[in-house]
Amino acid sequence: MLDVRRELSSLLDGTAAYLPVPAGDDRTARMLADTLGARQQIDGDAALVVSTSGSTGTPKGAVHTAASLHASADGTAAALGGPGSWLLALPPHHIAGLQVLLRSLAAGYDPVVLDLSGGFDPAVLPAAIDAMTGPRRYTSLVPLQLGKALGDPEATRALACLDAILIGGAATPAPLRNAAVAAGLPIVRTYGMSETAGGCVYDGVPLPGALMRIAEPAPDGTGRVELGGATLARGYRNLPGHPAFAEAGWFRTDDLGTIDDGVLSIVGRADEAISTGGLTVVPQVVEAVIDALPGVAHCAVFGVPDERLGEAIAVAVVPDGTAPSADKMRHAVAARLDRYAAPRHVVVVDELPVRGPGKVDRRALRQRFCARKG
Repeated sequence: MLDVRRELSSLLDGTAAYLPVPAGDDRTARMLADTLGARQQIDGDAALVVSTSGSTGTPKGAVHTAASLHASADGTAAALGGPGSWLLALPPHHIAGLQVLLRSLAAGYDPVVLDLSGGFDPAVLPAAIDAMTGPRRYTSLVPLQLGKALGDPEATRALACLDAILIGGAATPAPLRNAAVAAGLPIVRTYGMSETAGGCVYDGVPLPGALMRIAEPAPDGTGRVELGGATLARGYRNLPGHPAFAEAGWFRTDDLGTIDDGVLSIVGRADEAISTGGLTVVPQVVEAVIDALPGVAHCAVFGVPDERLGEAIAVAVVPDGTAPSADKMRHAVAARLDRYAAPRHVVVVDELPVRGPGKVDRRALRQRFCARKG
C-alpha cells in the first residue's frame, strides 16, 4: 500500500511509477504482482498501474500517467466547486481510494485517513471530519458505507457538514439515495473505473476534460457506454491491443446506458445480463423494483442454471426488518416489468458479498446458490 506522502506526491509529478497492492493481504498482493507484472520495469511516462476490480475473475492493470491523474484531480475540484481536503474511507489500493489521497495532496492538504483494518465504523466519522482542514471538505463512500452511516445519527450529522460526498463503486438504490438527500447529505453520484482514473462522470455529467458516448445505440437509445478524454488510461499493462482500448482515445466499458440531454444513465452491465428462456434480463432493472419494496435493505439479482430456461432469475435479499414474501417480490416485478423478469428463486441473507470497492459479487452469489442446491 502507498502510505508515504513523498511516494504519493511522486505519482502527481511523474517522477516514479507504482503498482499499489493491499497491506495485510499477502496472497492478494502476490497475485496482483504476478498477474500485472510488478517485478518488470514500467516503461515510458507511466506513473501508476492500478488493478481493476476483476469482475471477469482476472484483474488487469490500467496504466495511468501523471497527466491523467492530474486531469482527474483538477476536473473533480472544478466540478465540486474548488479544491479542498479529503477524508479517506476506502481501501487506498483501489482507484477510488487512491484518488481521494491524490486529490487532497494536489490541493495542498494532507488527507485524513480512517483505519479500516476492522471494517468501516461510522462512529469514527465525527472526529475524523472535525480533524479535516481546508476551505472545502470532501469524502468518497460506497453505497454500503452510506447505508451504515445513515443508521448512526452522529455520523449523519457529521457527513452533512461536508461540501460533497462522492458515492460510487456500485449502483446506489433509489431508496438509499432519497434517504441521504432527506438527511441533508450533499451526495454526488459518480461513475467511472480504474481505466478512467476513477469517477469521471458526476451526476450523469462528465468532468471537464472527460468524454462519453453511447456506441451502436438501440432504437430506445440504449447501448454500450464508452468513455474518453483526459482522464483515460493509456491501456492495460502487458496487454497490448486489448479490444477495450481498440479505438484510440476511447475505452469501451461493459456497461449499458443512455444519454439524454447530455446526462448519462446506466441501465446495467452487458456482462451481467441474464438470458432466461431466450429473453434478456438486466439485473439492475429488477433490483430497482425490489429495492423499492418495504422491508428490503439491499438486494442483488443473479442468474442460476435451469434445465428448461438455460438460466433462471434469482435474488438475494438483505431484509430491513421483515422481508417481503417471495410472491410479493414476483408480483411487483411482473407488474412493473414482465413475468419473465420475476425471480424464481429468493434467498434471504445477512449481507451481500462484495468485491473491489463495494461492488456486489454476483458470481459468489451464484456459486453459493449452486453449492446449496448441489
